[in-house]
Amino acid sequence: MRDLLIFFAATVILTACVQNTDTDMENTEVWDKTFPKSEKVNHRKVEFKNQYGITLSGDLYEPKNTTGRLAAIAVSGPFGAVKEQSSGLYAQTMAERGFVTLAFDPSFTGESGGEPRRTASPDINTEDFMAAVDYLSSLDCVDADKIGIIGICGWGGIAMNAAAQDVRIKATVASTMYDMTRVSGNGYFDADDNEEARHRARVALAAQRTRDTAAMAGGVVDPLPEDAPQFVRDYYDYYKTPRGYHVRSGNSNDGWRSIGTAAYANTRFLYYTNEIRSAVLVMHGEKAHSRYFGEDAYKYMVDGRPEAGIRPNPCPENKELLIIPGASHCDLYDGGEGAYIPWDKLANFFTENLK
Repeated sequence: MRDLLIFFAATVILTACVQNTDTDMENTEVWDKTFPKSEKVNHRKVEFKNQYGITLSGDLYEPKNTTGRLAAIAVSGPFGAVKEQSSGLYAQTMAERGFVTLAFDPSFTGESGGEPRRTASPDINTEDFMAAVDYLSSLDCVDADKIGIIGICGWGGIAMNAAAQDVRIKATVASTMYDMTRVSGNGYFDADDNEEARHRARVALAAQRTRDTAAMAGGVVDPLPEDAPQFVRDYYDYYKTPRGYHVRSGNSNDGWRSIGTAAYANTRFLYYTNEIRSAVLVMHGEKAHSRYFGEDAYKYMVDGRPEAGIRPNPCPENKELLIIPGASHCDLYDGGEGAYIPWDKLANFFTENLK
């Protein structure tokens, strides 16, 4: 059964206005999100560059009938998704609550630039979040001293990595997070973090590079096997149905390049999260298969690893772990069939810490 779970997990995870001159792609001006457009906010497409020279595409949401400089939030994720899916919903909903928000496509995905497509890089993806902060800081409607970030799924770990590096980030939410460096390096969902698992992952990646570096891994498994585990069914229900399907989403279609996340396999995130002094909320579903990622990340961030000489966090009072009763992993993408995303809690968290 364990091998079956790893197979399904591998299939799921490694799926992952102005012309972008580095991709020859164009931003779509029509509303093509997986959620309805709100009449409470203004929306426009924007572009900005990261420090690697890659043009990133984003959706900027601004609350209507406001004046002055507002607090702002950059949002990205899930890993392998696009801004027209979960991150856009988070951004629009938080804009309804008074924040300027930016949902963006990471480098190499969606409408953003970068070649080859559907590739991930721990350095570049962390920089993507910081470039989003750069962009928000430049806006006349934003108070540059009041910027936070939200990372969903694999971008939860990336968000925490960015917060550990960029002190301009005053508040961070990691929602239903994965640590993708742990996922890739351990052979997907091996929670034990052992050398043998890492070796198996390296062997598989090396063999794939020899066979074909351009091959696509495939998105969420389709058709859904009768014996698929529940978390694979949850992914299918989001990415492969009208609920969350999007034509530009890797997870909804042909996924990542087969070696597209290889750079994550020899890296470790979260090493300096015990030094984050700004506020962090780690939010996970009670029934999420990935719950241990959030719990482990929170514990390490607050307690450090004294046995390894890594000290506890100097500011534990503004760190919080929120386990949402009844929620699965994908329920925190869009709320699922219940009101699982605690929007008021998120608004209060950012209001309190972006002041």
